[in-house]
Parts: sequence; structure tokens; C-alpha cells
Amino acid sequence: MNVSEAADRWAHTWATAWPDKDADAILALQAHDGDHWASLFRHYPGRDGLARYLREAFDEETTPASVWFGTPTVDGHTAAIEYWAHITTADGPLTISGCTVVAFNDDGLVQQARDYSHATEGHQPRPDFA
Repeated sequence: MNVSEAADRWAHTWATAWPDKDADAILALQAHDGDHWASLFRHYPGRDGLARYLREAFDEETTPASVWFGTPTVDGHTAAIEYWAHITTADGPLTISGCTVVAFNDDGLVQQARDYSHATEGHQPRPDFA
């Protein structure tokens, strides 16, 4: 398994699937027993847990998200991937900036994803470094 390729696939899939709310494409990246942490306090175990998280998140969005994912930084079986998103909910526009740390199994599927993010009101421009 090539971790760089797995990480690139993860970033590309999220970048295209999030605006389309294509949960199946994202779920296909996850090991059946893989864990998703929407934050360190919101654990979604297994592929079923990730499906629940995606339903919750996508149901809040009233228009297609505009997203950007950076080039993954890889170390061993783990990659860190920065992202920036503009979403709109019933409460108005939000900007989400974050980084997801993804550990891949030997099949190139997500064994664990830990998301660190911050949201603020409005659609904020992405900084030059991102």
C-alpha cells in the first residue's frame, strides 16, 4: 500500500464528494472497523458511525459546500490533510478550517481519522498560506 496515494485519494474524494453530499464515495475510503473522530469529543465508530456523521453534517448544509484540500503530509501510515470549506446552514454562512490526521491500514483504507477544526460565521477568504 502506498500511503501517499491513499492520502491523495482521500483528499480528492472528500474535495469532490463533500459538495455533492456523496456519502457513498467517502464511506468507500473507510475500513469497516475504522474510527472517525469529528473532534476528540465526537467519536463515530466504524463505517456505520461515519455514515451517521455524514448524514448529520450534510443535512445541516442548505447549499453545496465550496471546499479546498491541501497536499497531504505523510509520515509512515499516517497523513495530515489541511482543508478549508464554505458551507451554508439554516443559520447562515460558515467557514470551516481544519486538518484531519488519517491513519491508513495495509489495504489503504482509513483505520482512524481525527479531525481538528474551527468554524466561524461568514465566508472568510482562505489565507495565502493555505
